[in-house]
Amino acid sequence: MSITDEELALTAAQAGAAVVRAMYGTSLTRFAKSAGDFATAADIEAEKAILDVIRAARPDDAVTGEESGRTGRDGAERMWLVDPLCGTLNYAARSMLVAVNVALRVGSATTAAACADPFGGEVFWTDGARAYVRREGVDERLTPSADSRLVDVNLDPPFPNAPAFHAARLLAEPGFAARFRPRVVSTTLAVTWVAAGRRAAYVTDGHLRDSVHFASGIALCRAAGCVVTGIHGEPLHTGAGGLVVAADRETHSALLEIIARADR
Repeated sequence: MSITDEELALTAAQAGAAVVRAMYGTSLTRFAKSAGDFATAADIEAEKAILDVIRAARPDDAVTGEESGRTGRDGAERMWLVDPLCGTLNYAARSMLVAVNVALRVGSATTAAACADPFGGEVFWTDGARAYVRREGVDERLTPSADSRLVDVNLDPPFPNAPAFHAARLLAEPGFAARFRPRVVSTTLAVTWVAAGRRAAYVTDGHLRDSVHFASGIALCRAAGCVVTGIHGEPLHTGAGGLVVAADRETHSALLEIIARADR
């Protein structure tokens, strides 16, 4: 292995980001996936570019891609999780709020991950222990901060815990608006922003174990020292599921209290 796993994740994410930038604003073929959901030709081509990089360096590893599904040996300990274009709806509407996510799961742990911002010129990455952002070839440690009070709430389906929990109700909860400033960007790039100190927190419903969308952001937040739990404070991927990731424990505790009130 002449390239480390973290550098491979970063290189693969950059390859996908290059395709996303190149195809932005062009007339894109759409491929229906489910009700209200679709992929574009950019999703397909970006995933191909990412998989080419991974397979060239790690031919024995398994891969799960959002568009191509799972490939590789059954029972493989090493699994790459690839989301070539997180924010397809944004992208198709010519909004630049998108991300390219690549993560490596070894056993039950995510040991390397990268999240590229194709239009911001940044790649957020982790070796599983520390988290960084690379700009113009220079790496900087990520430091969470709740100072902005900005909290992203994911309103995209599915909502497996509805009606008991529905993220949209947070926006109407008086305590939420009094303490935080809500944002909705509809891409998991926002999860990465918590690790980078650009968001105070992020909240979503869903069953996120081995999610190609969330694996990179969760790994980055954990490595940066964020507080990461399910929607009711339980260990991630247990209980009701979902995700609350916060820059610090005070912010996390405040969000759990507001969620509890909103769910009554």
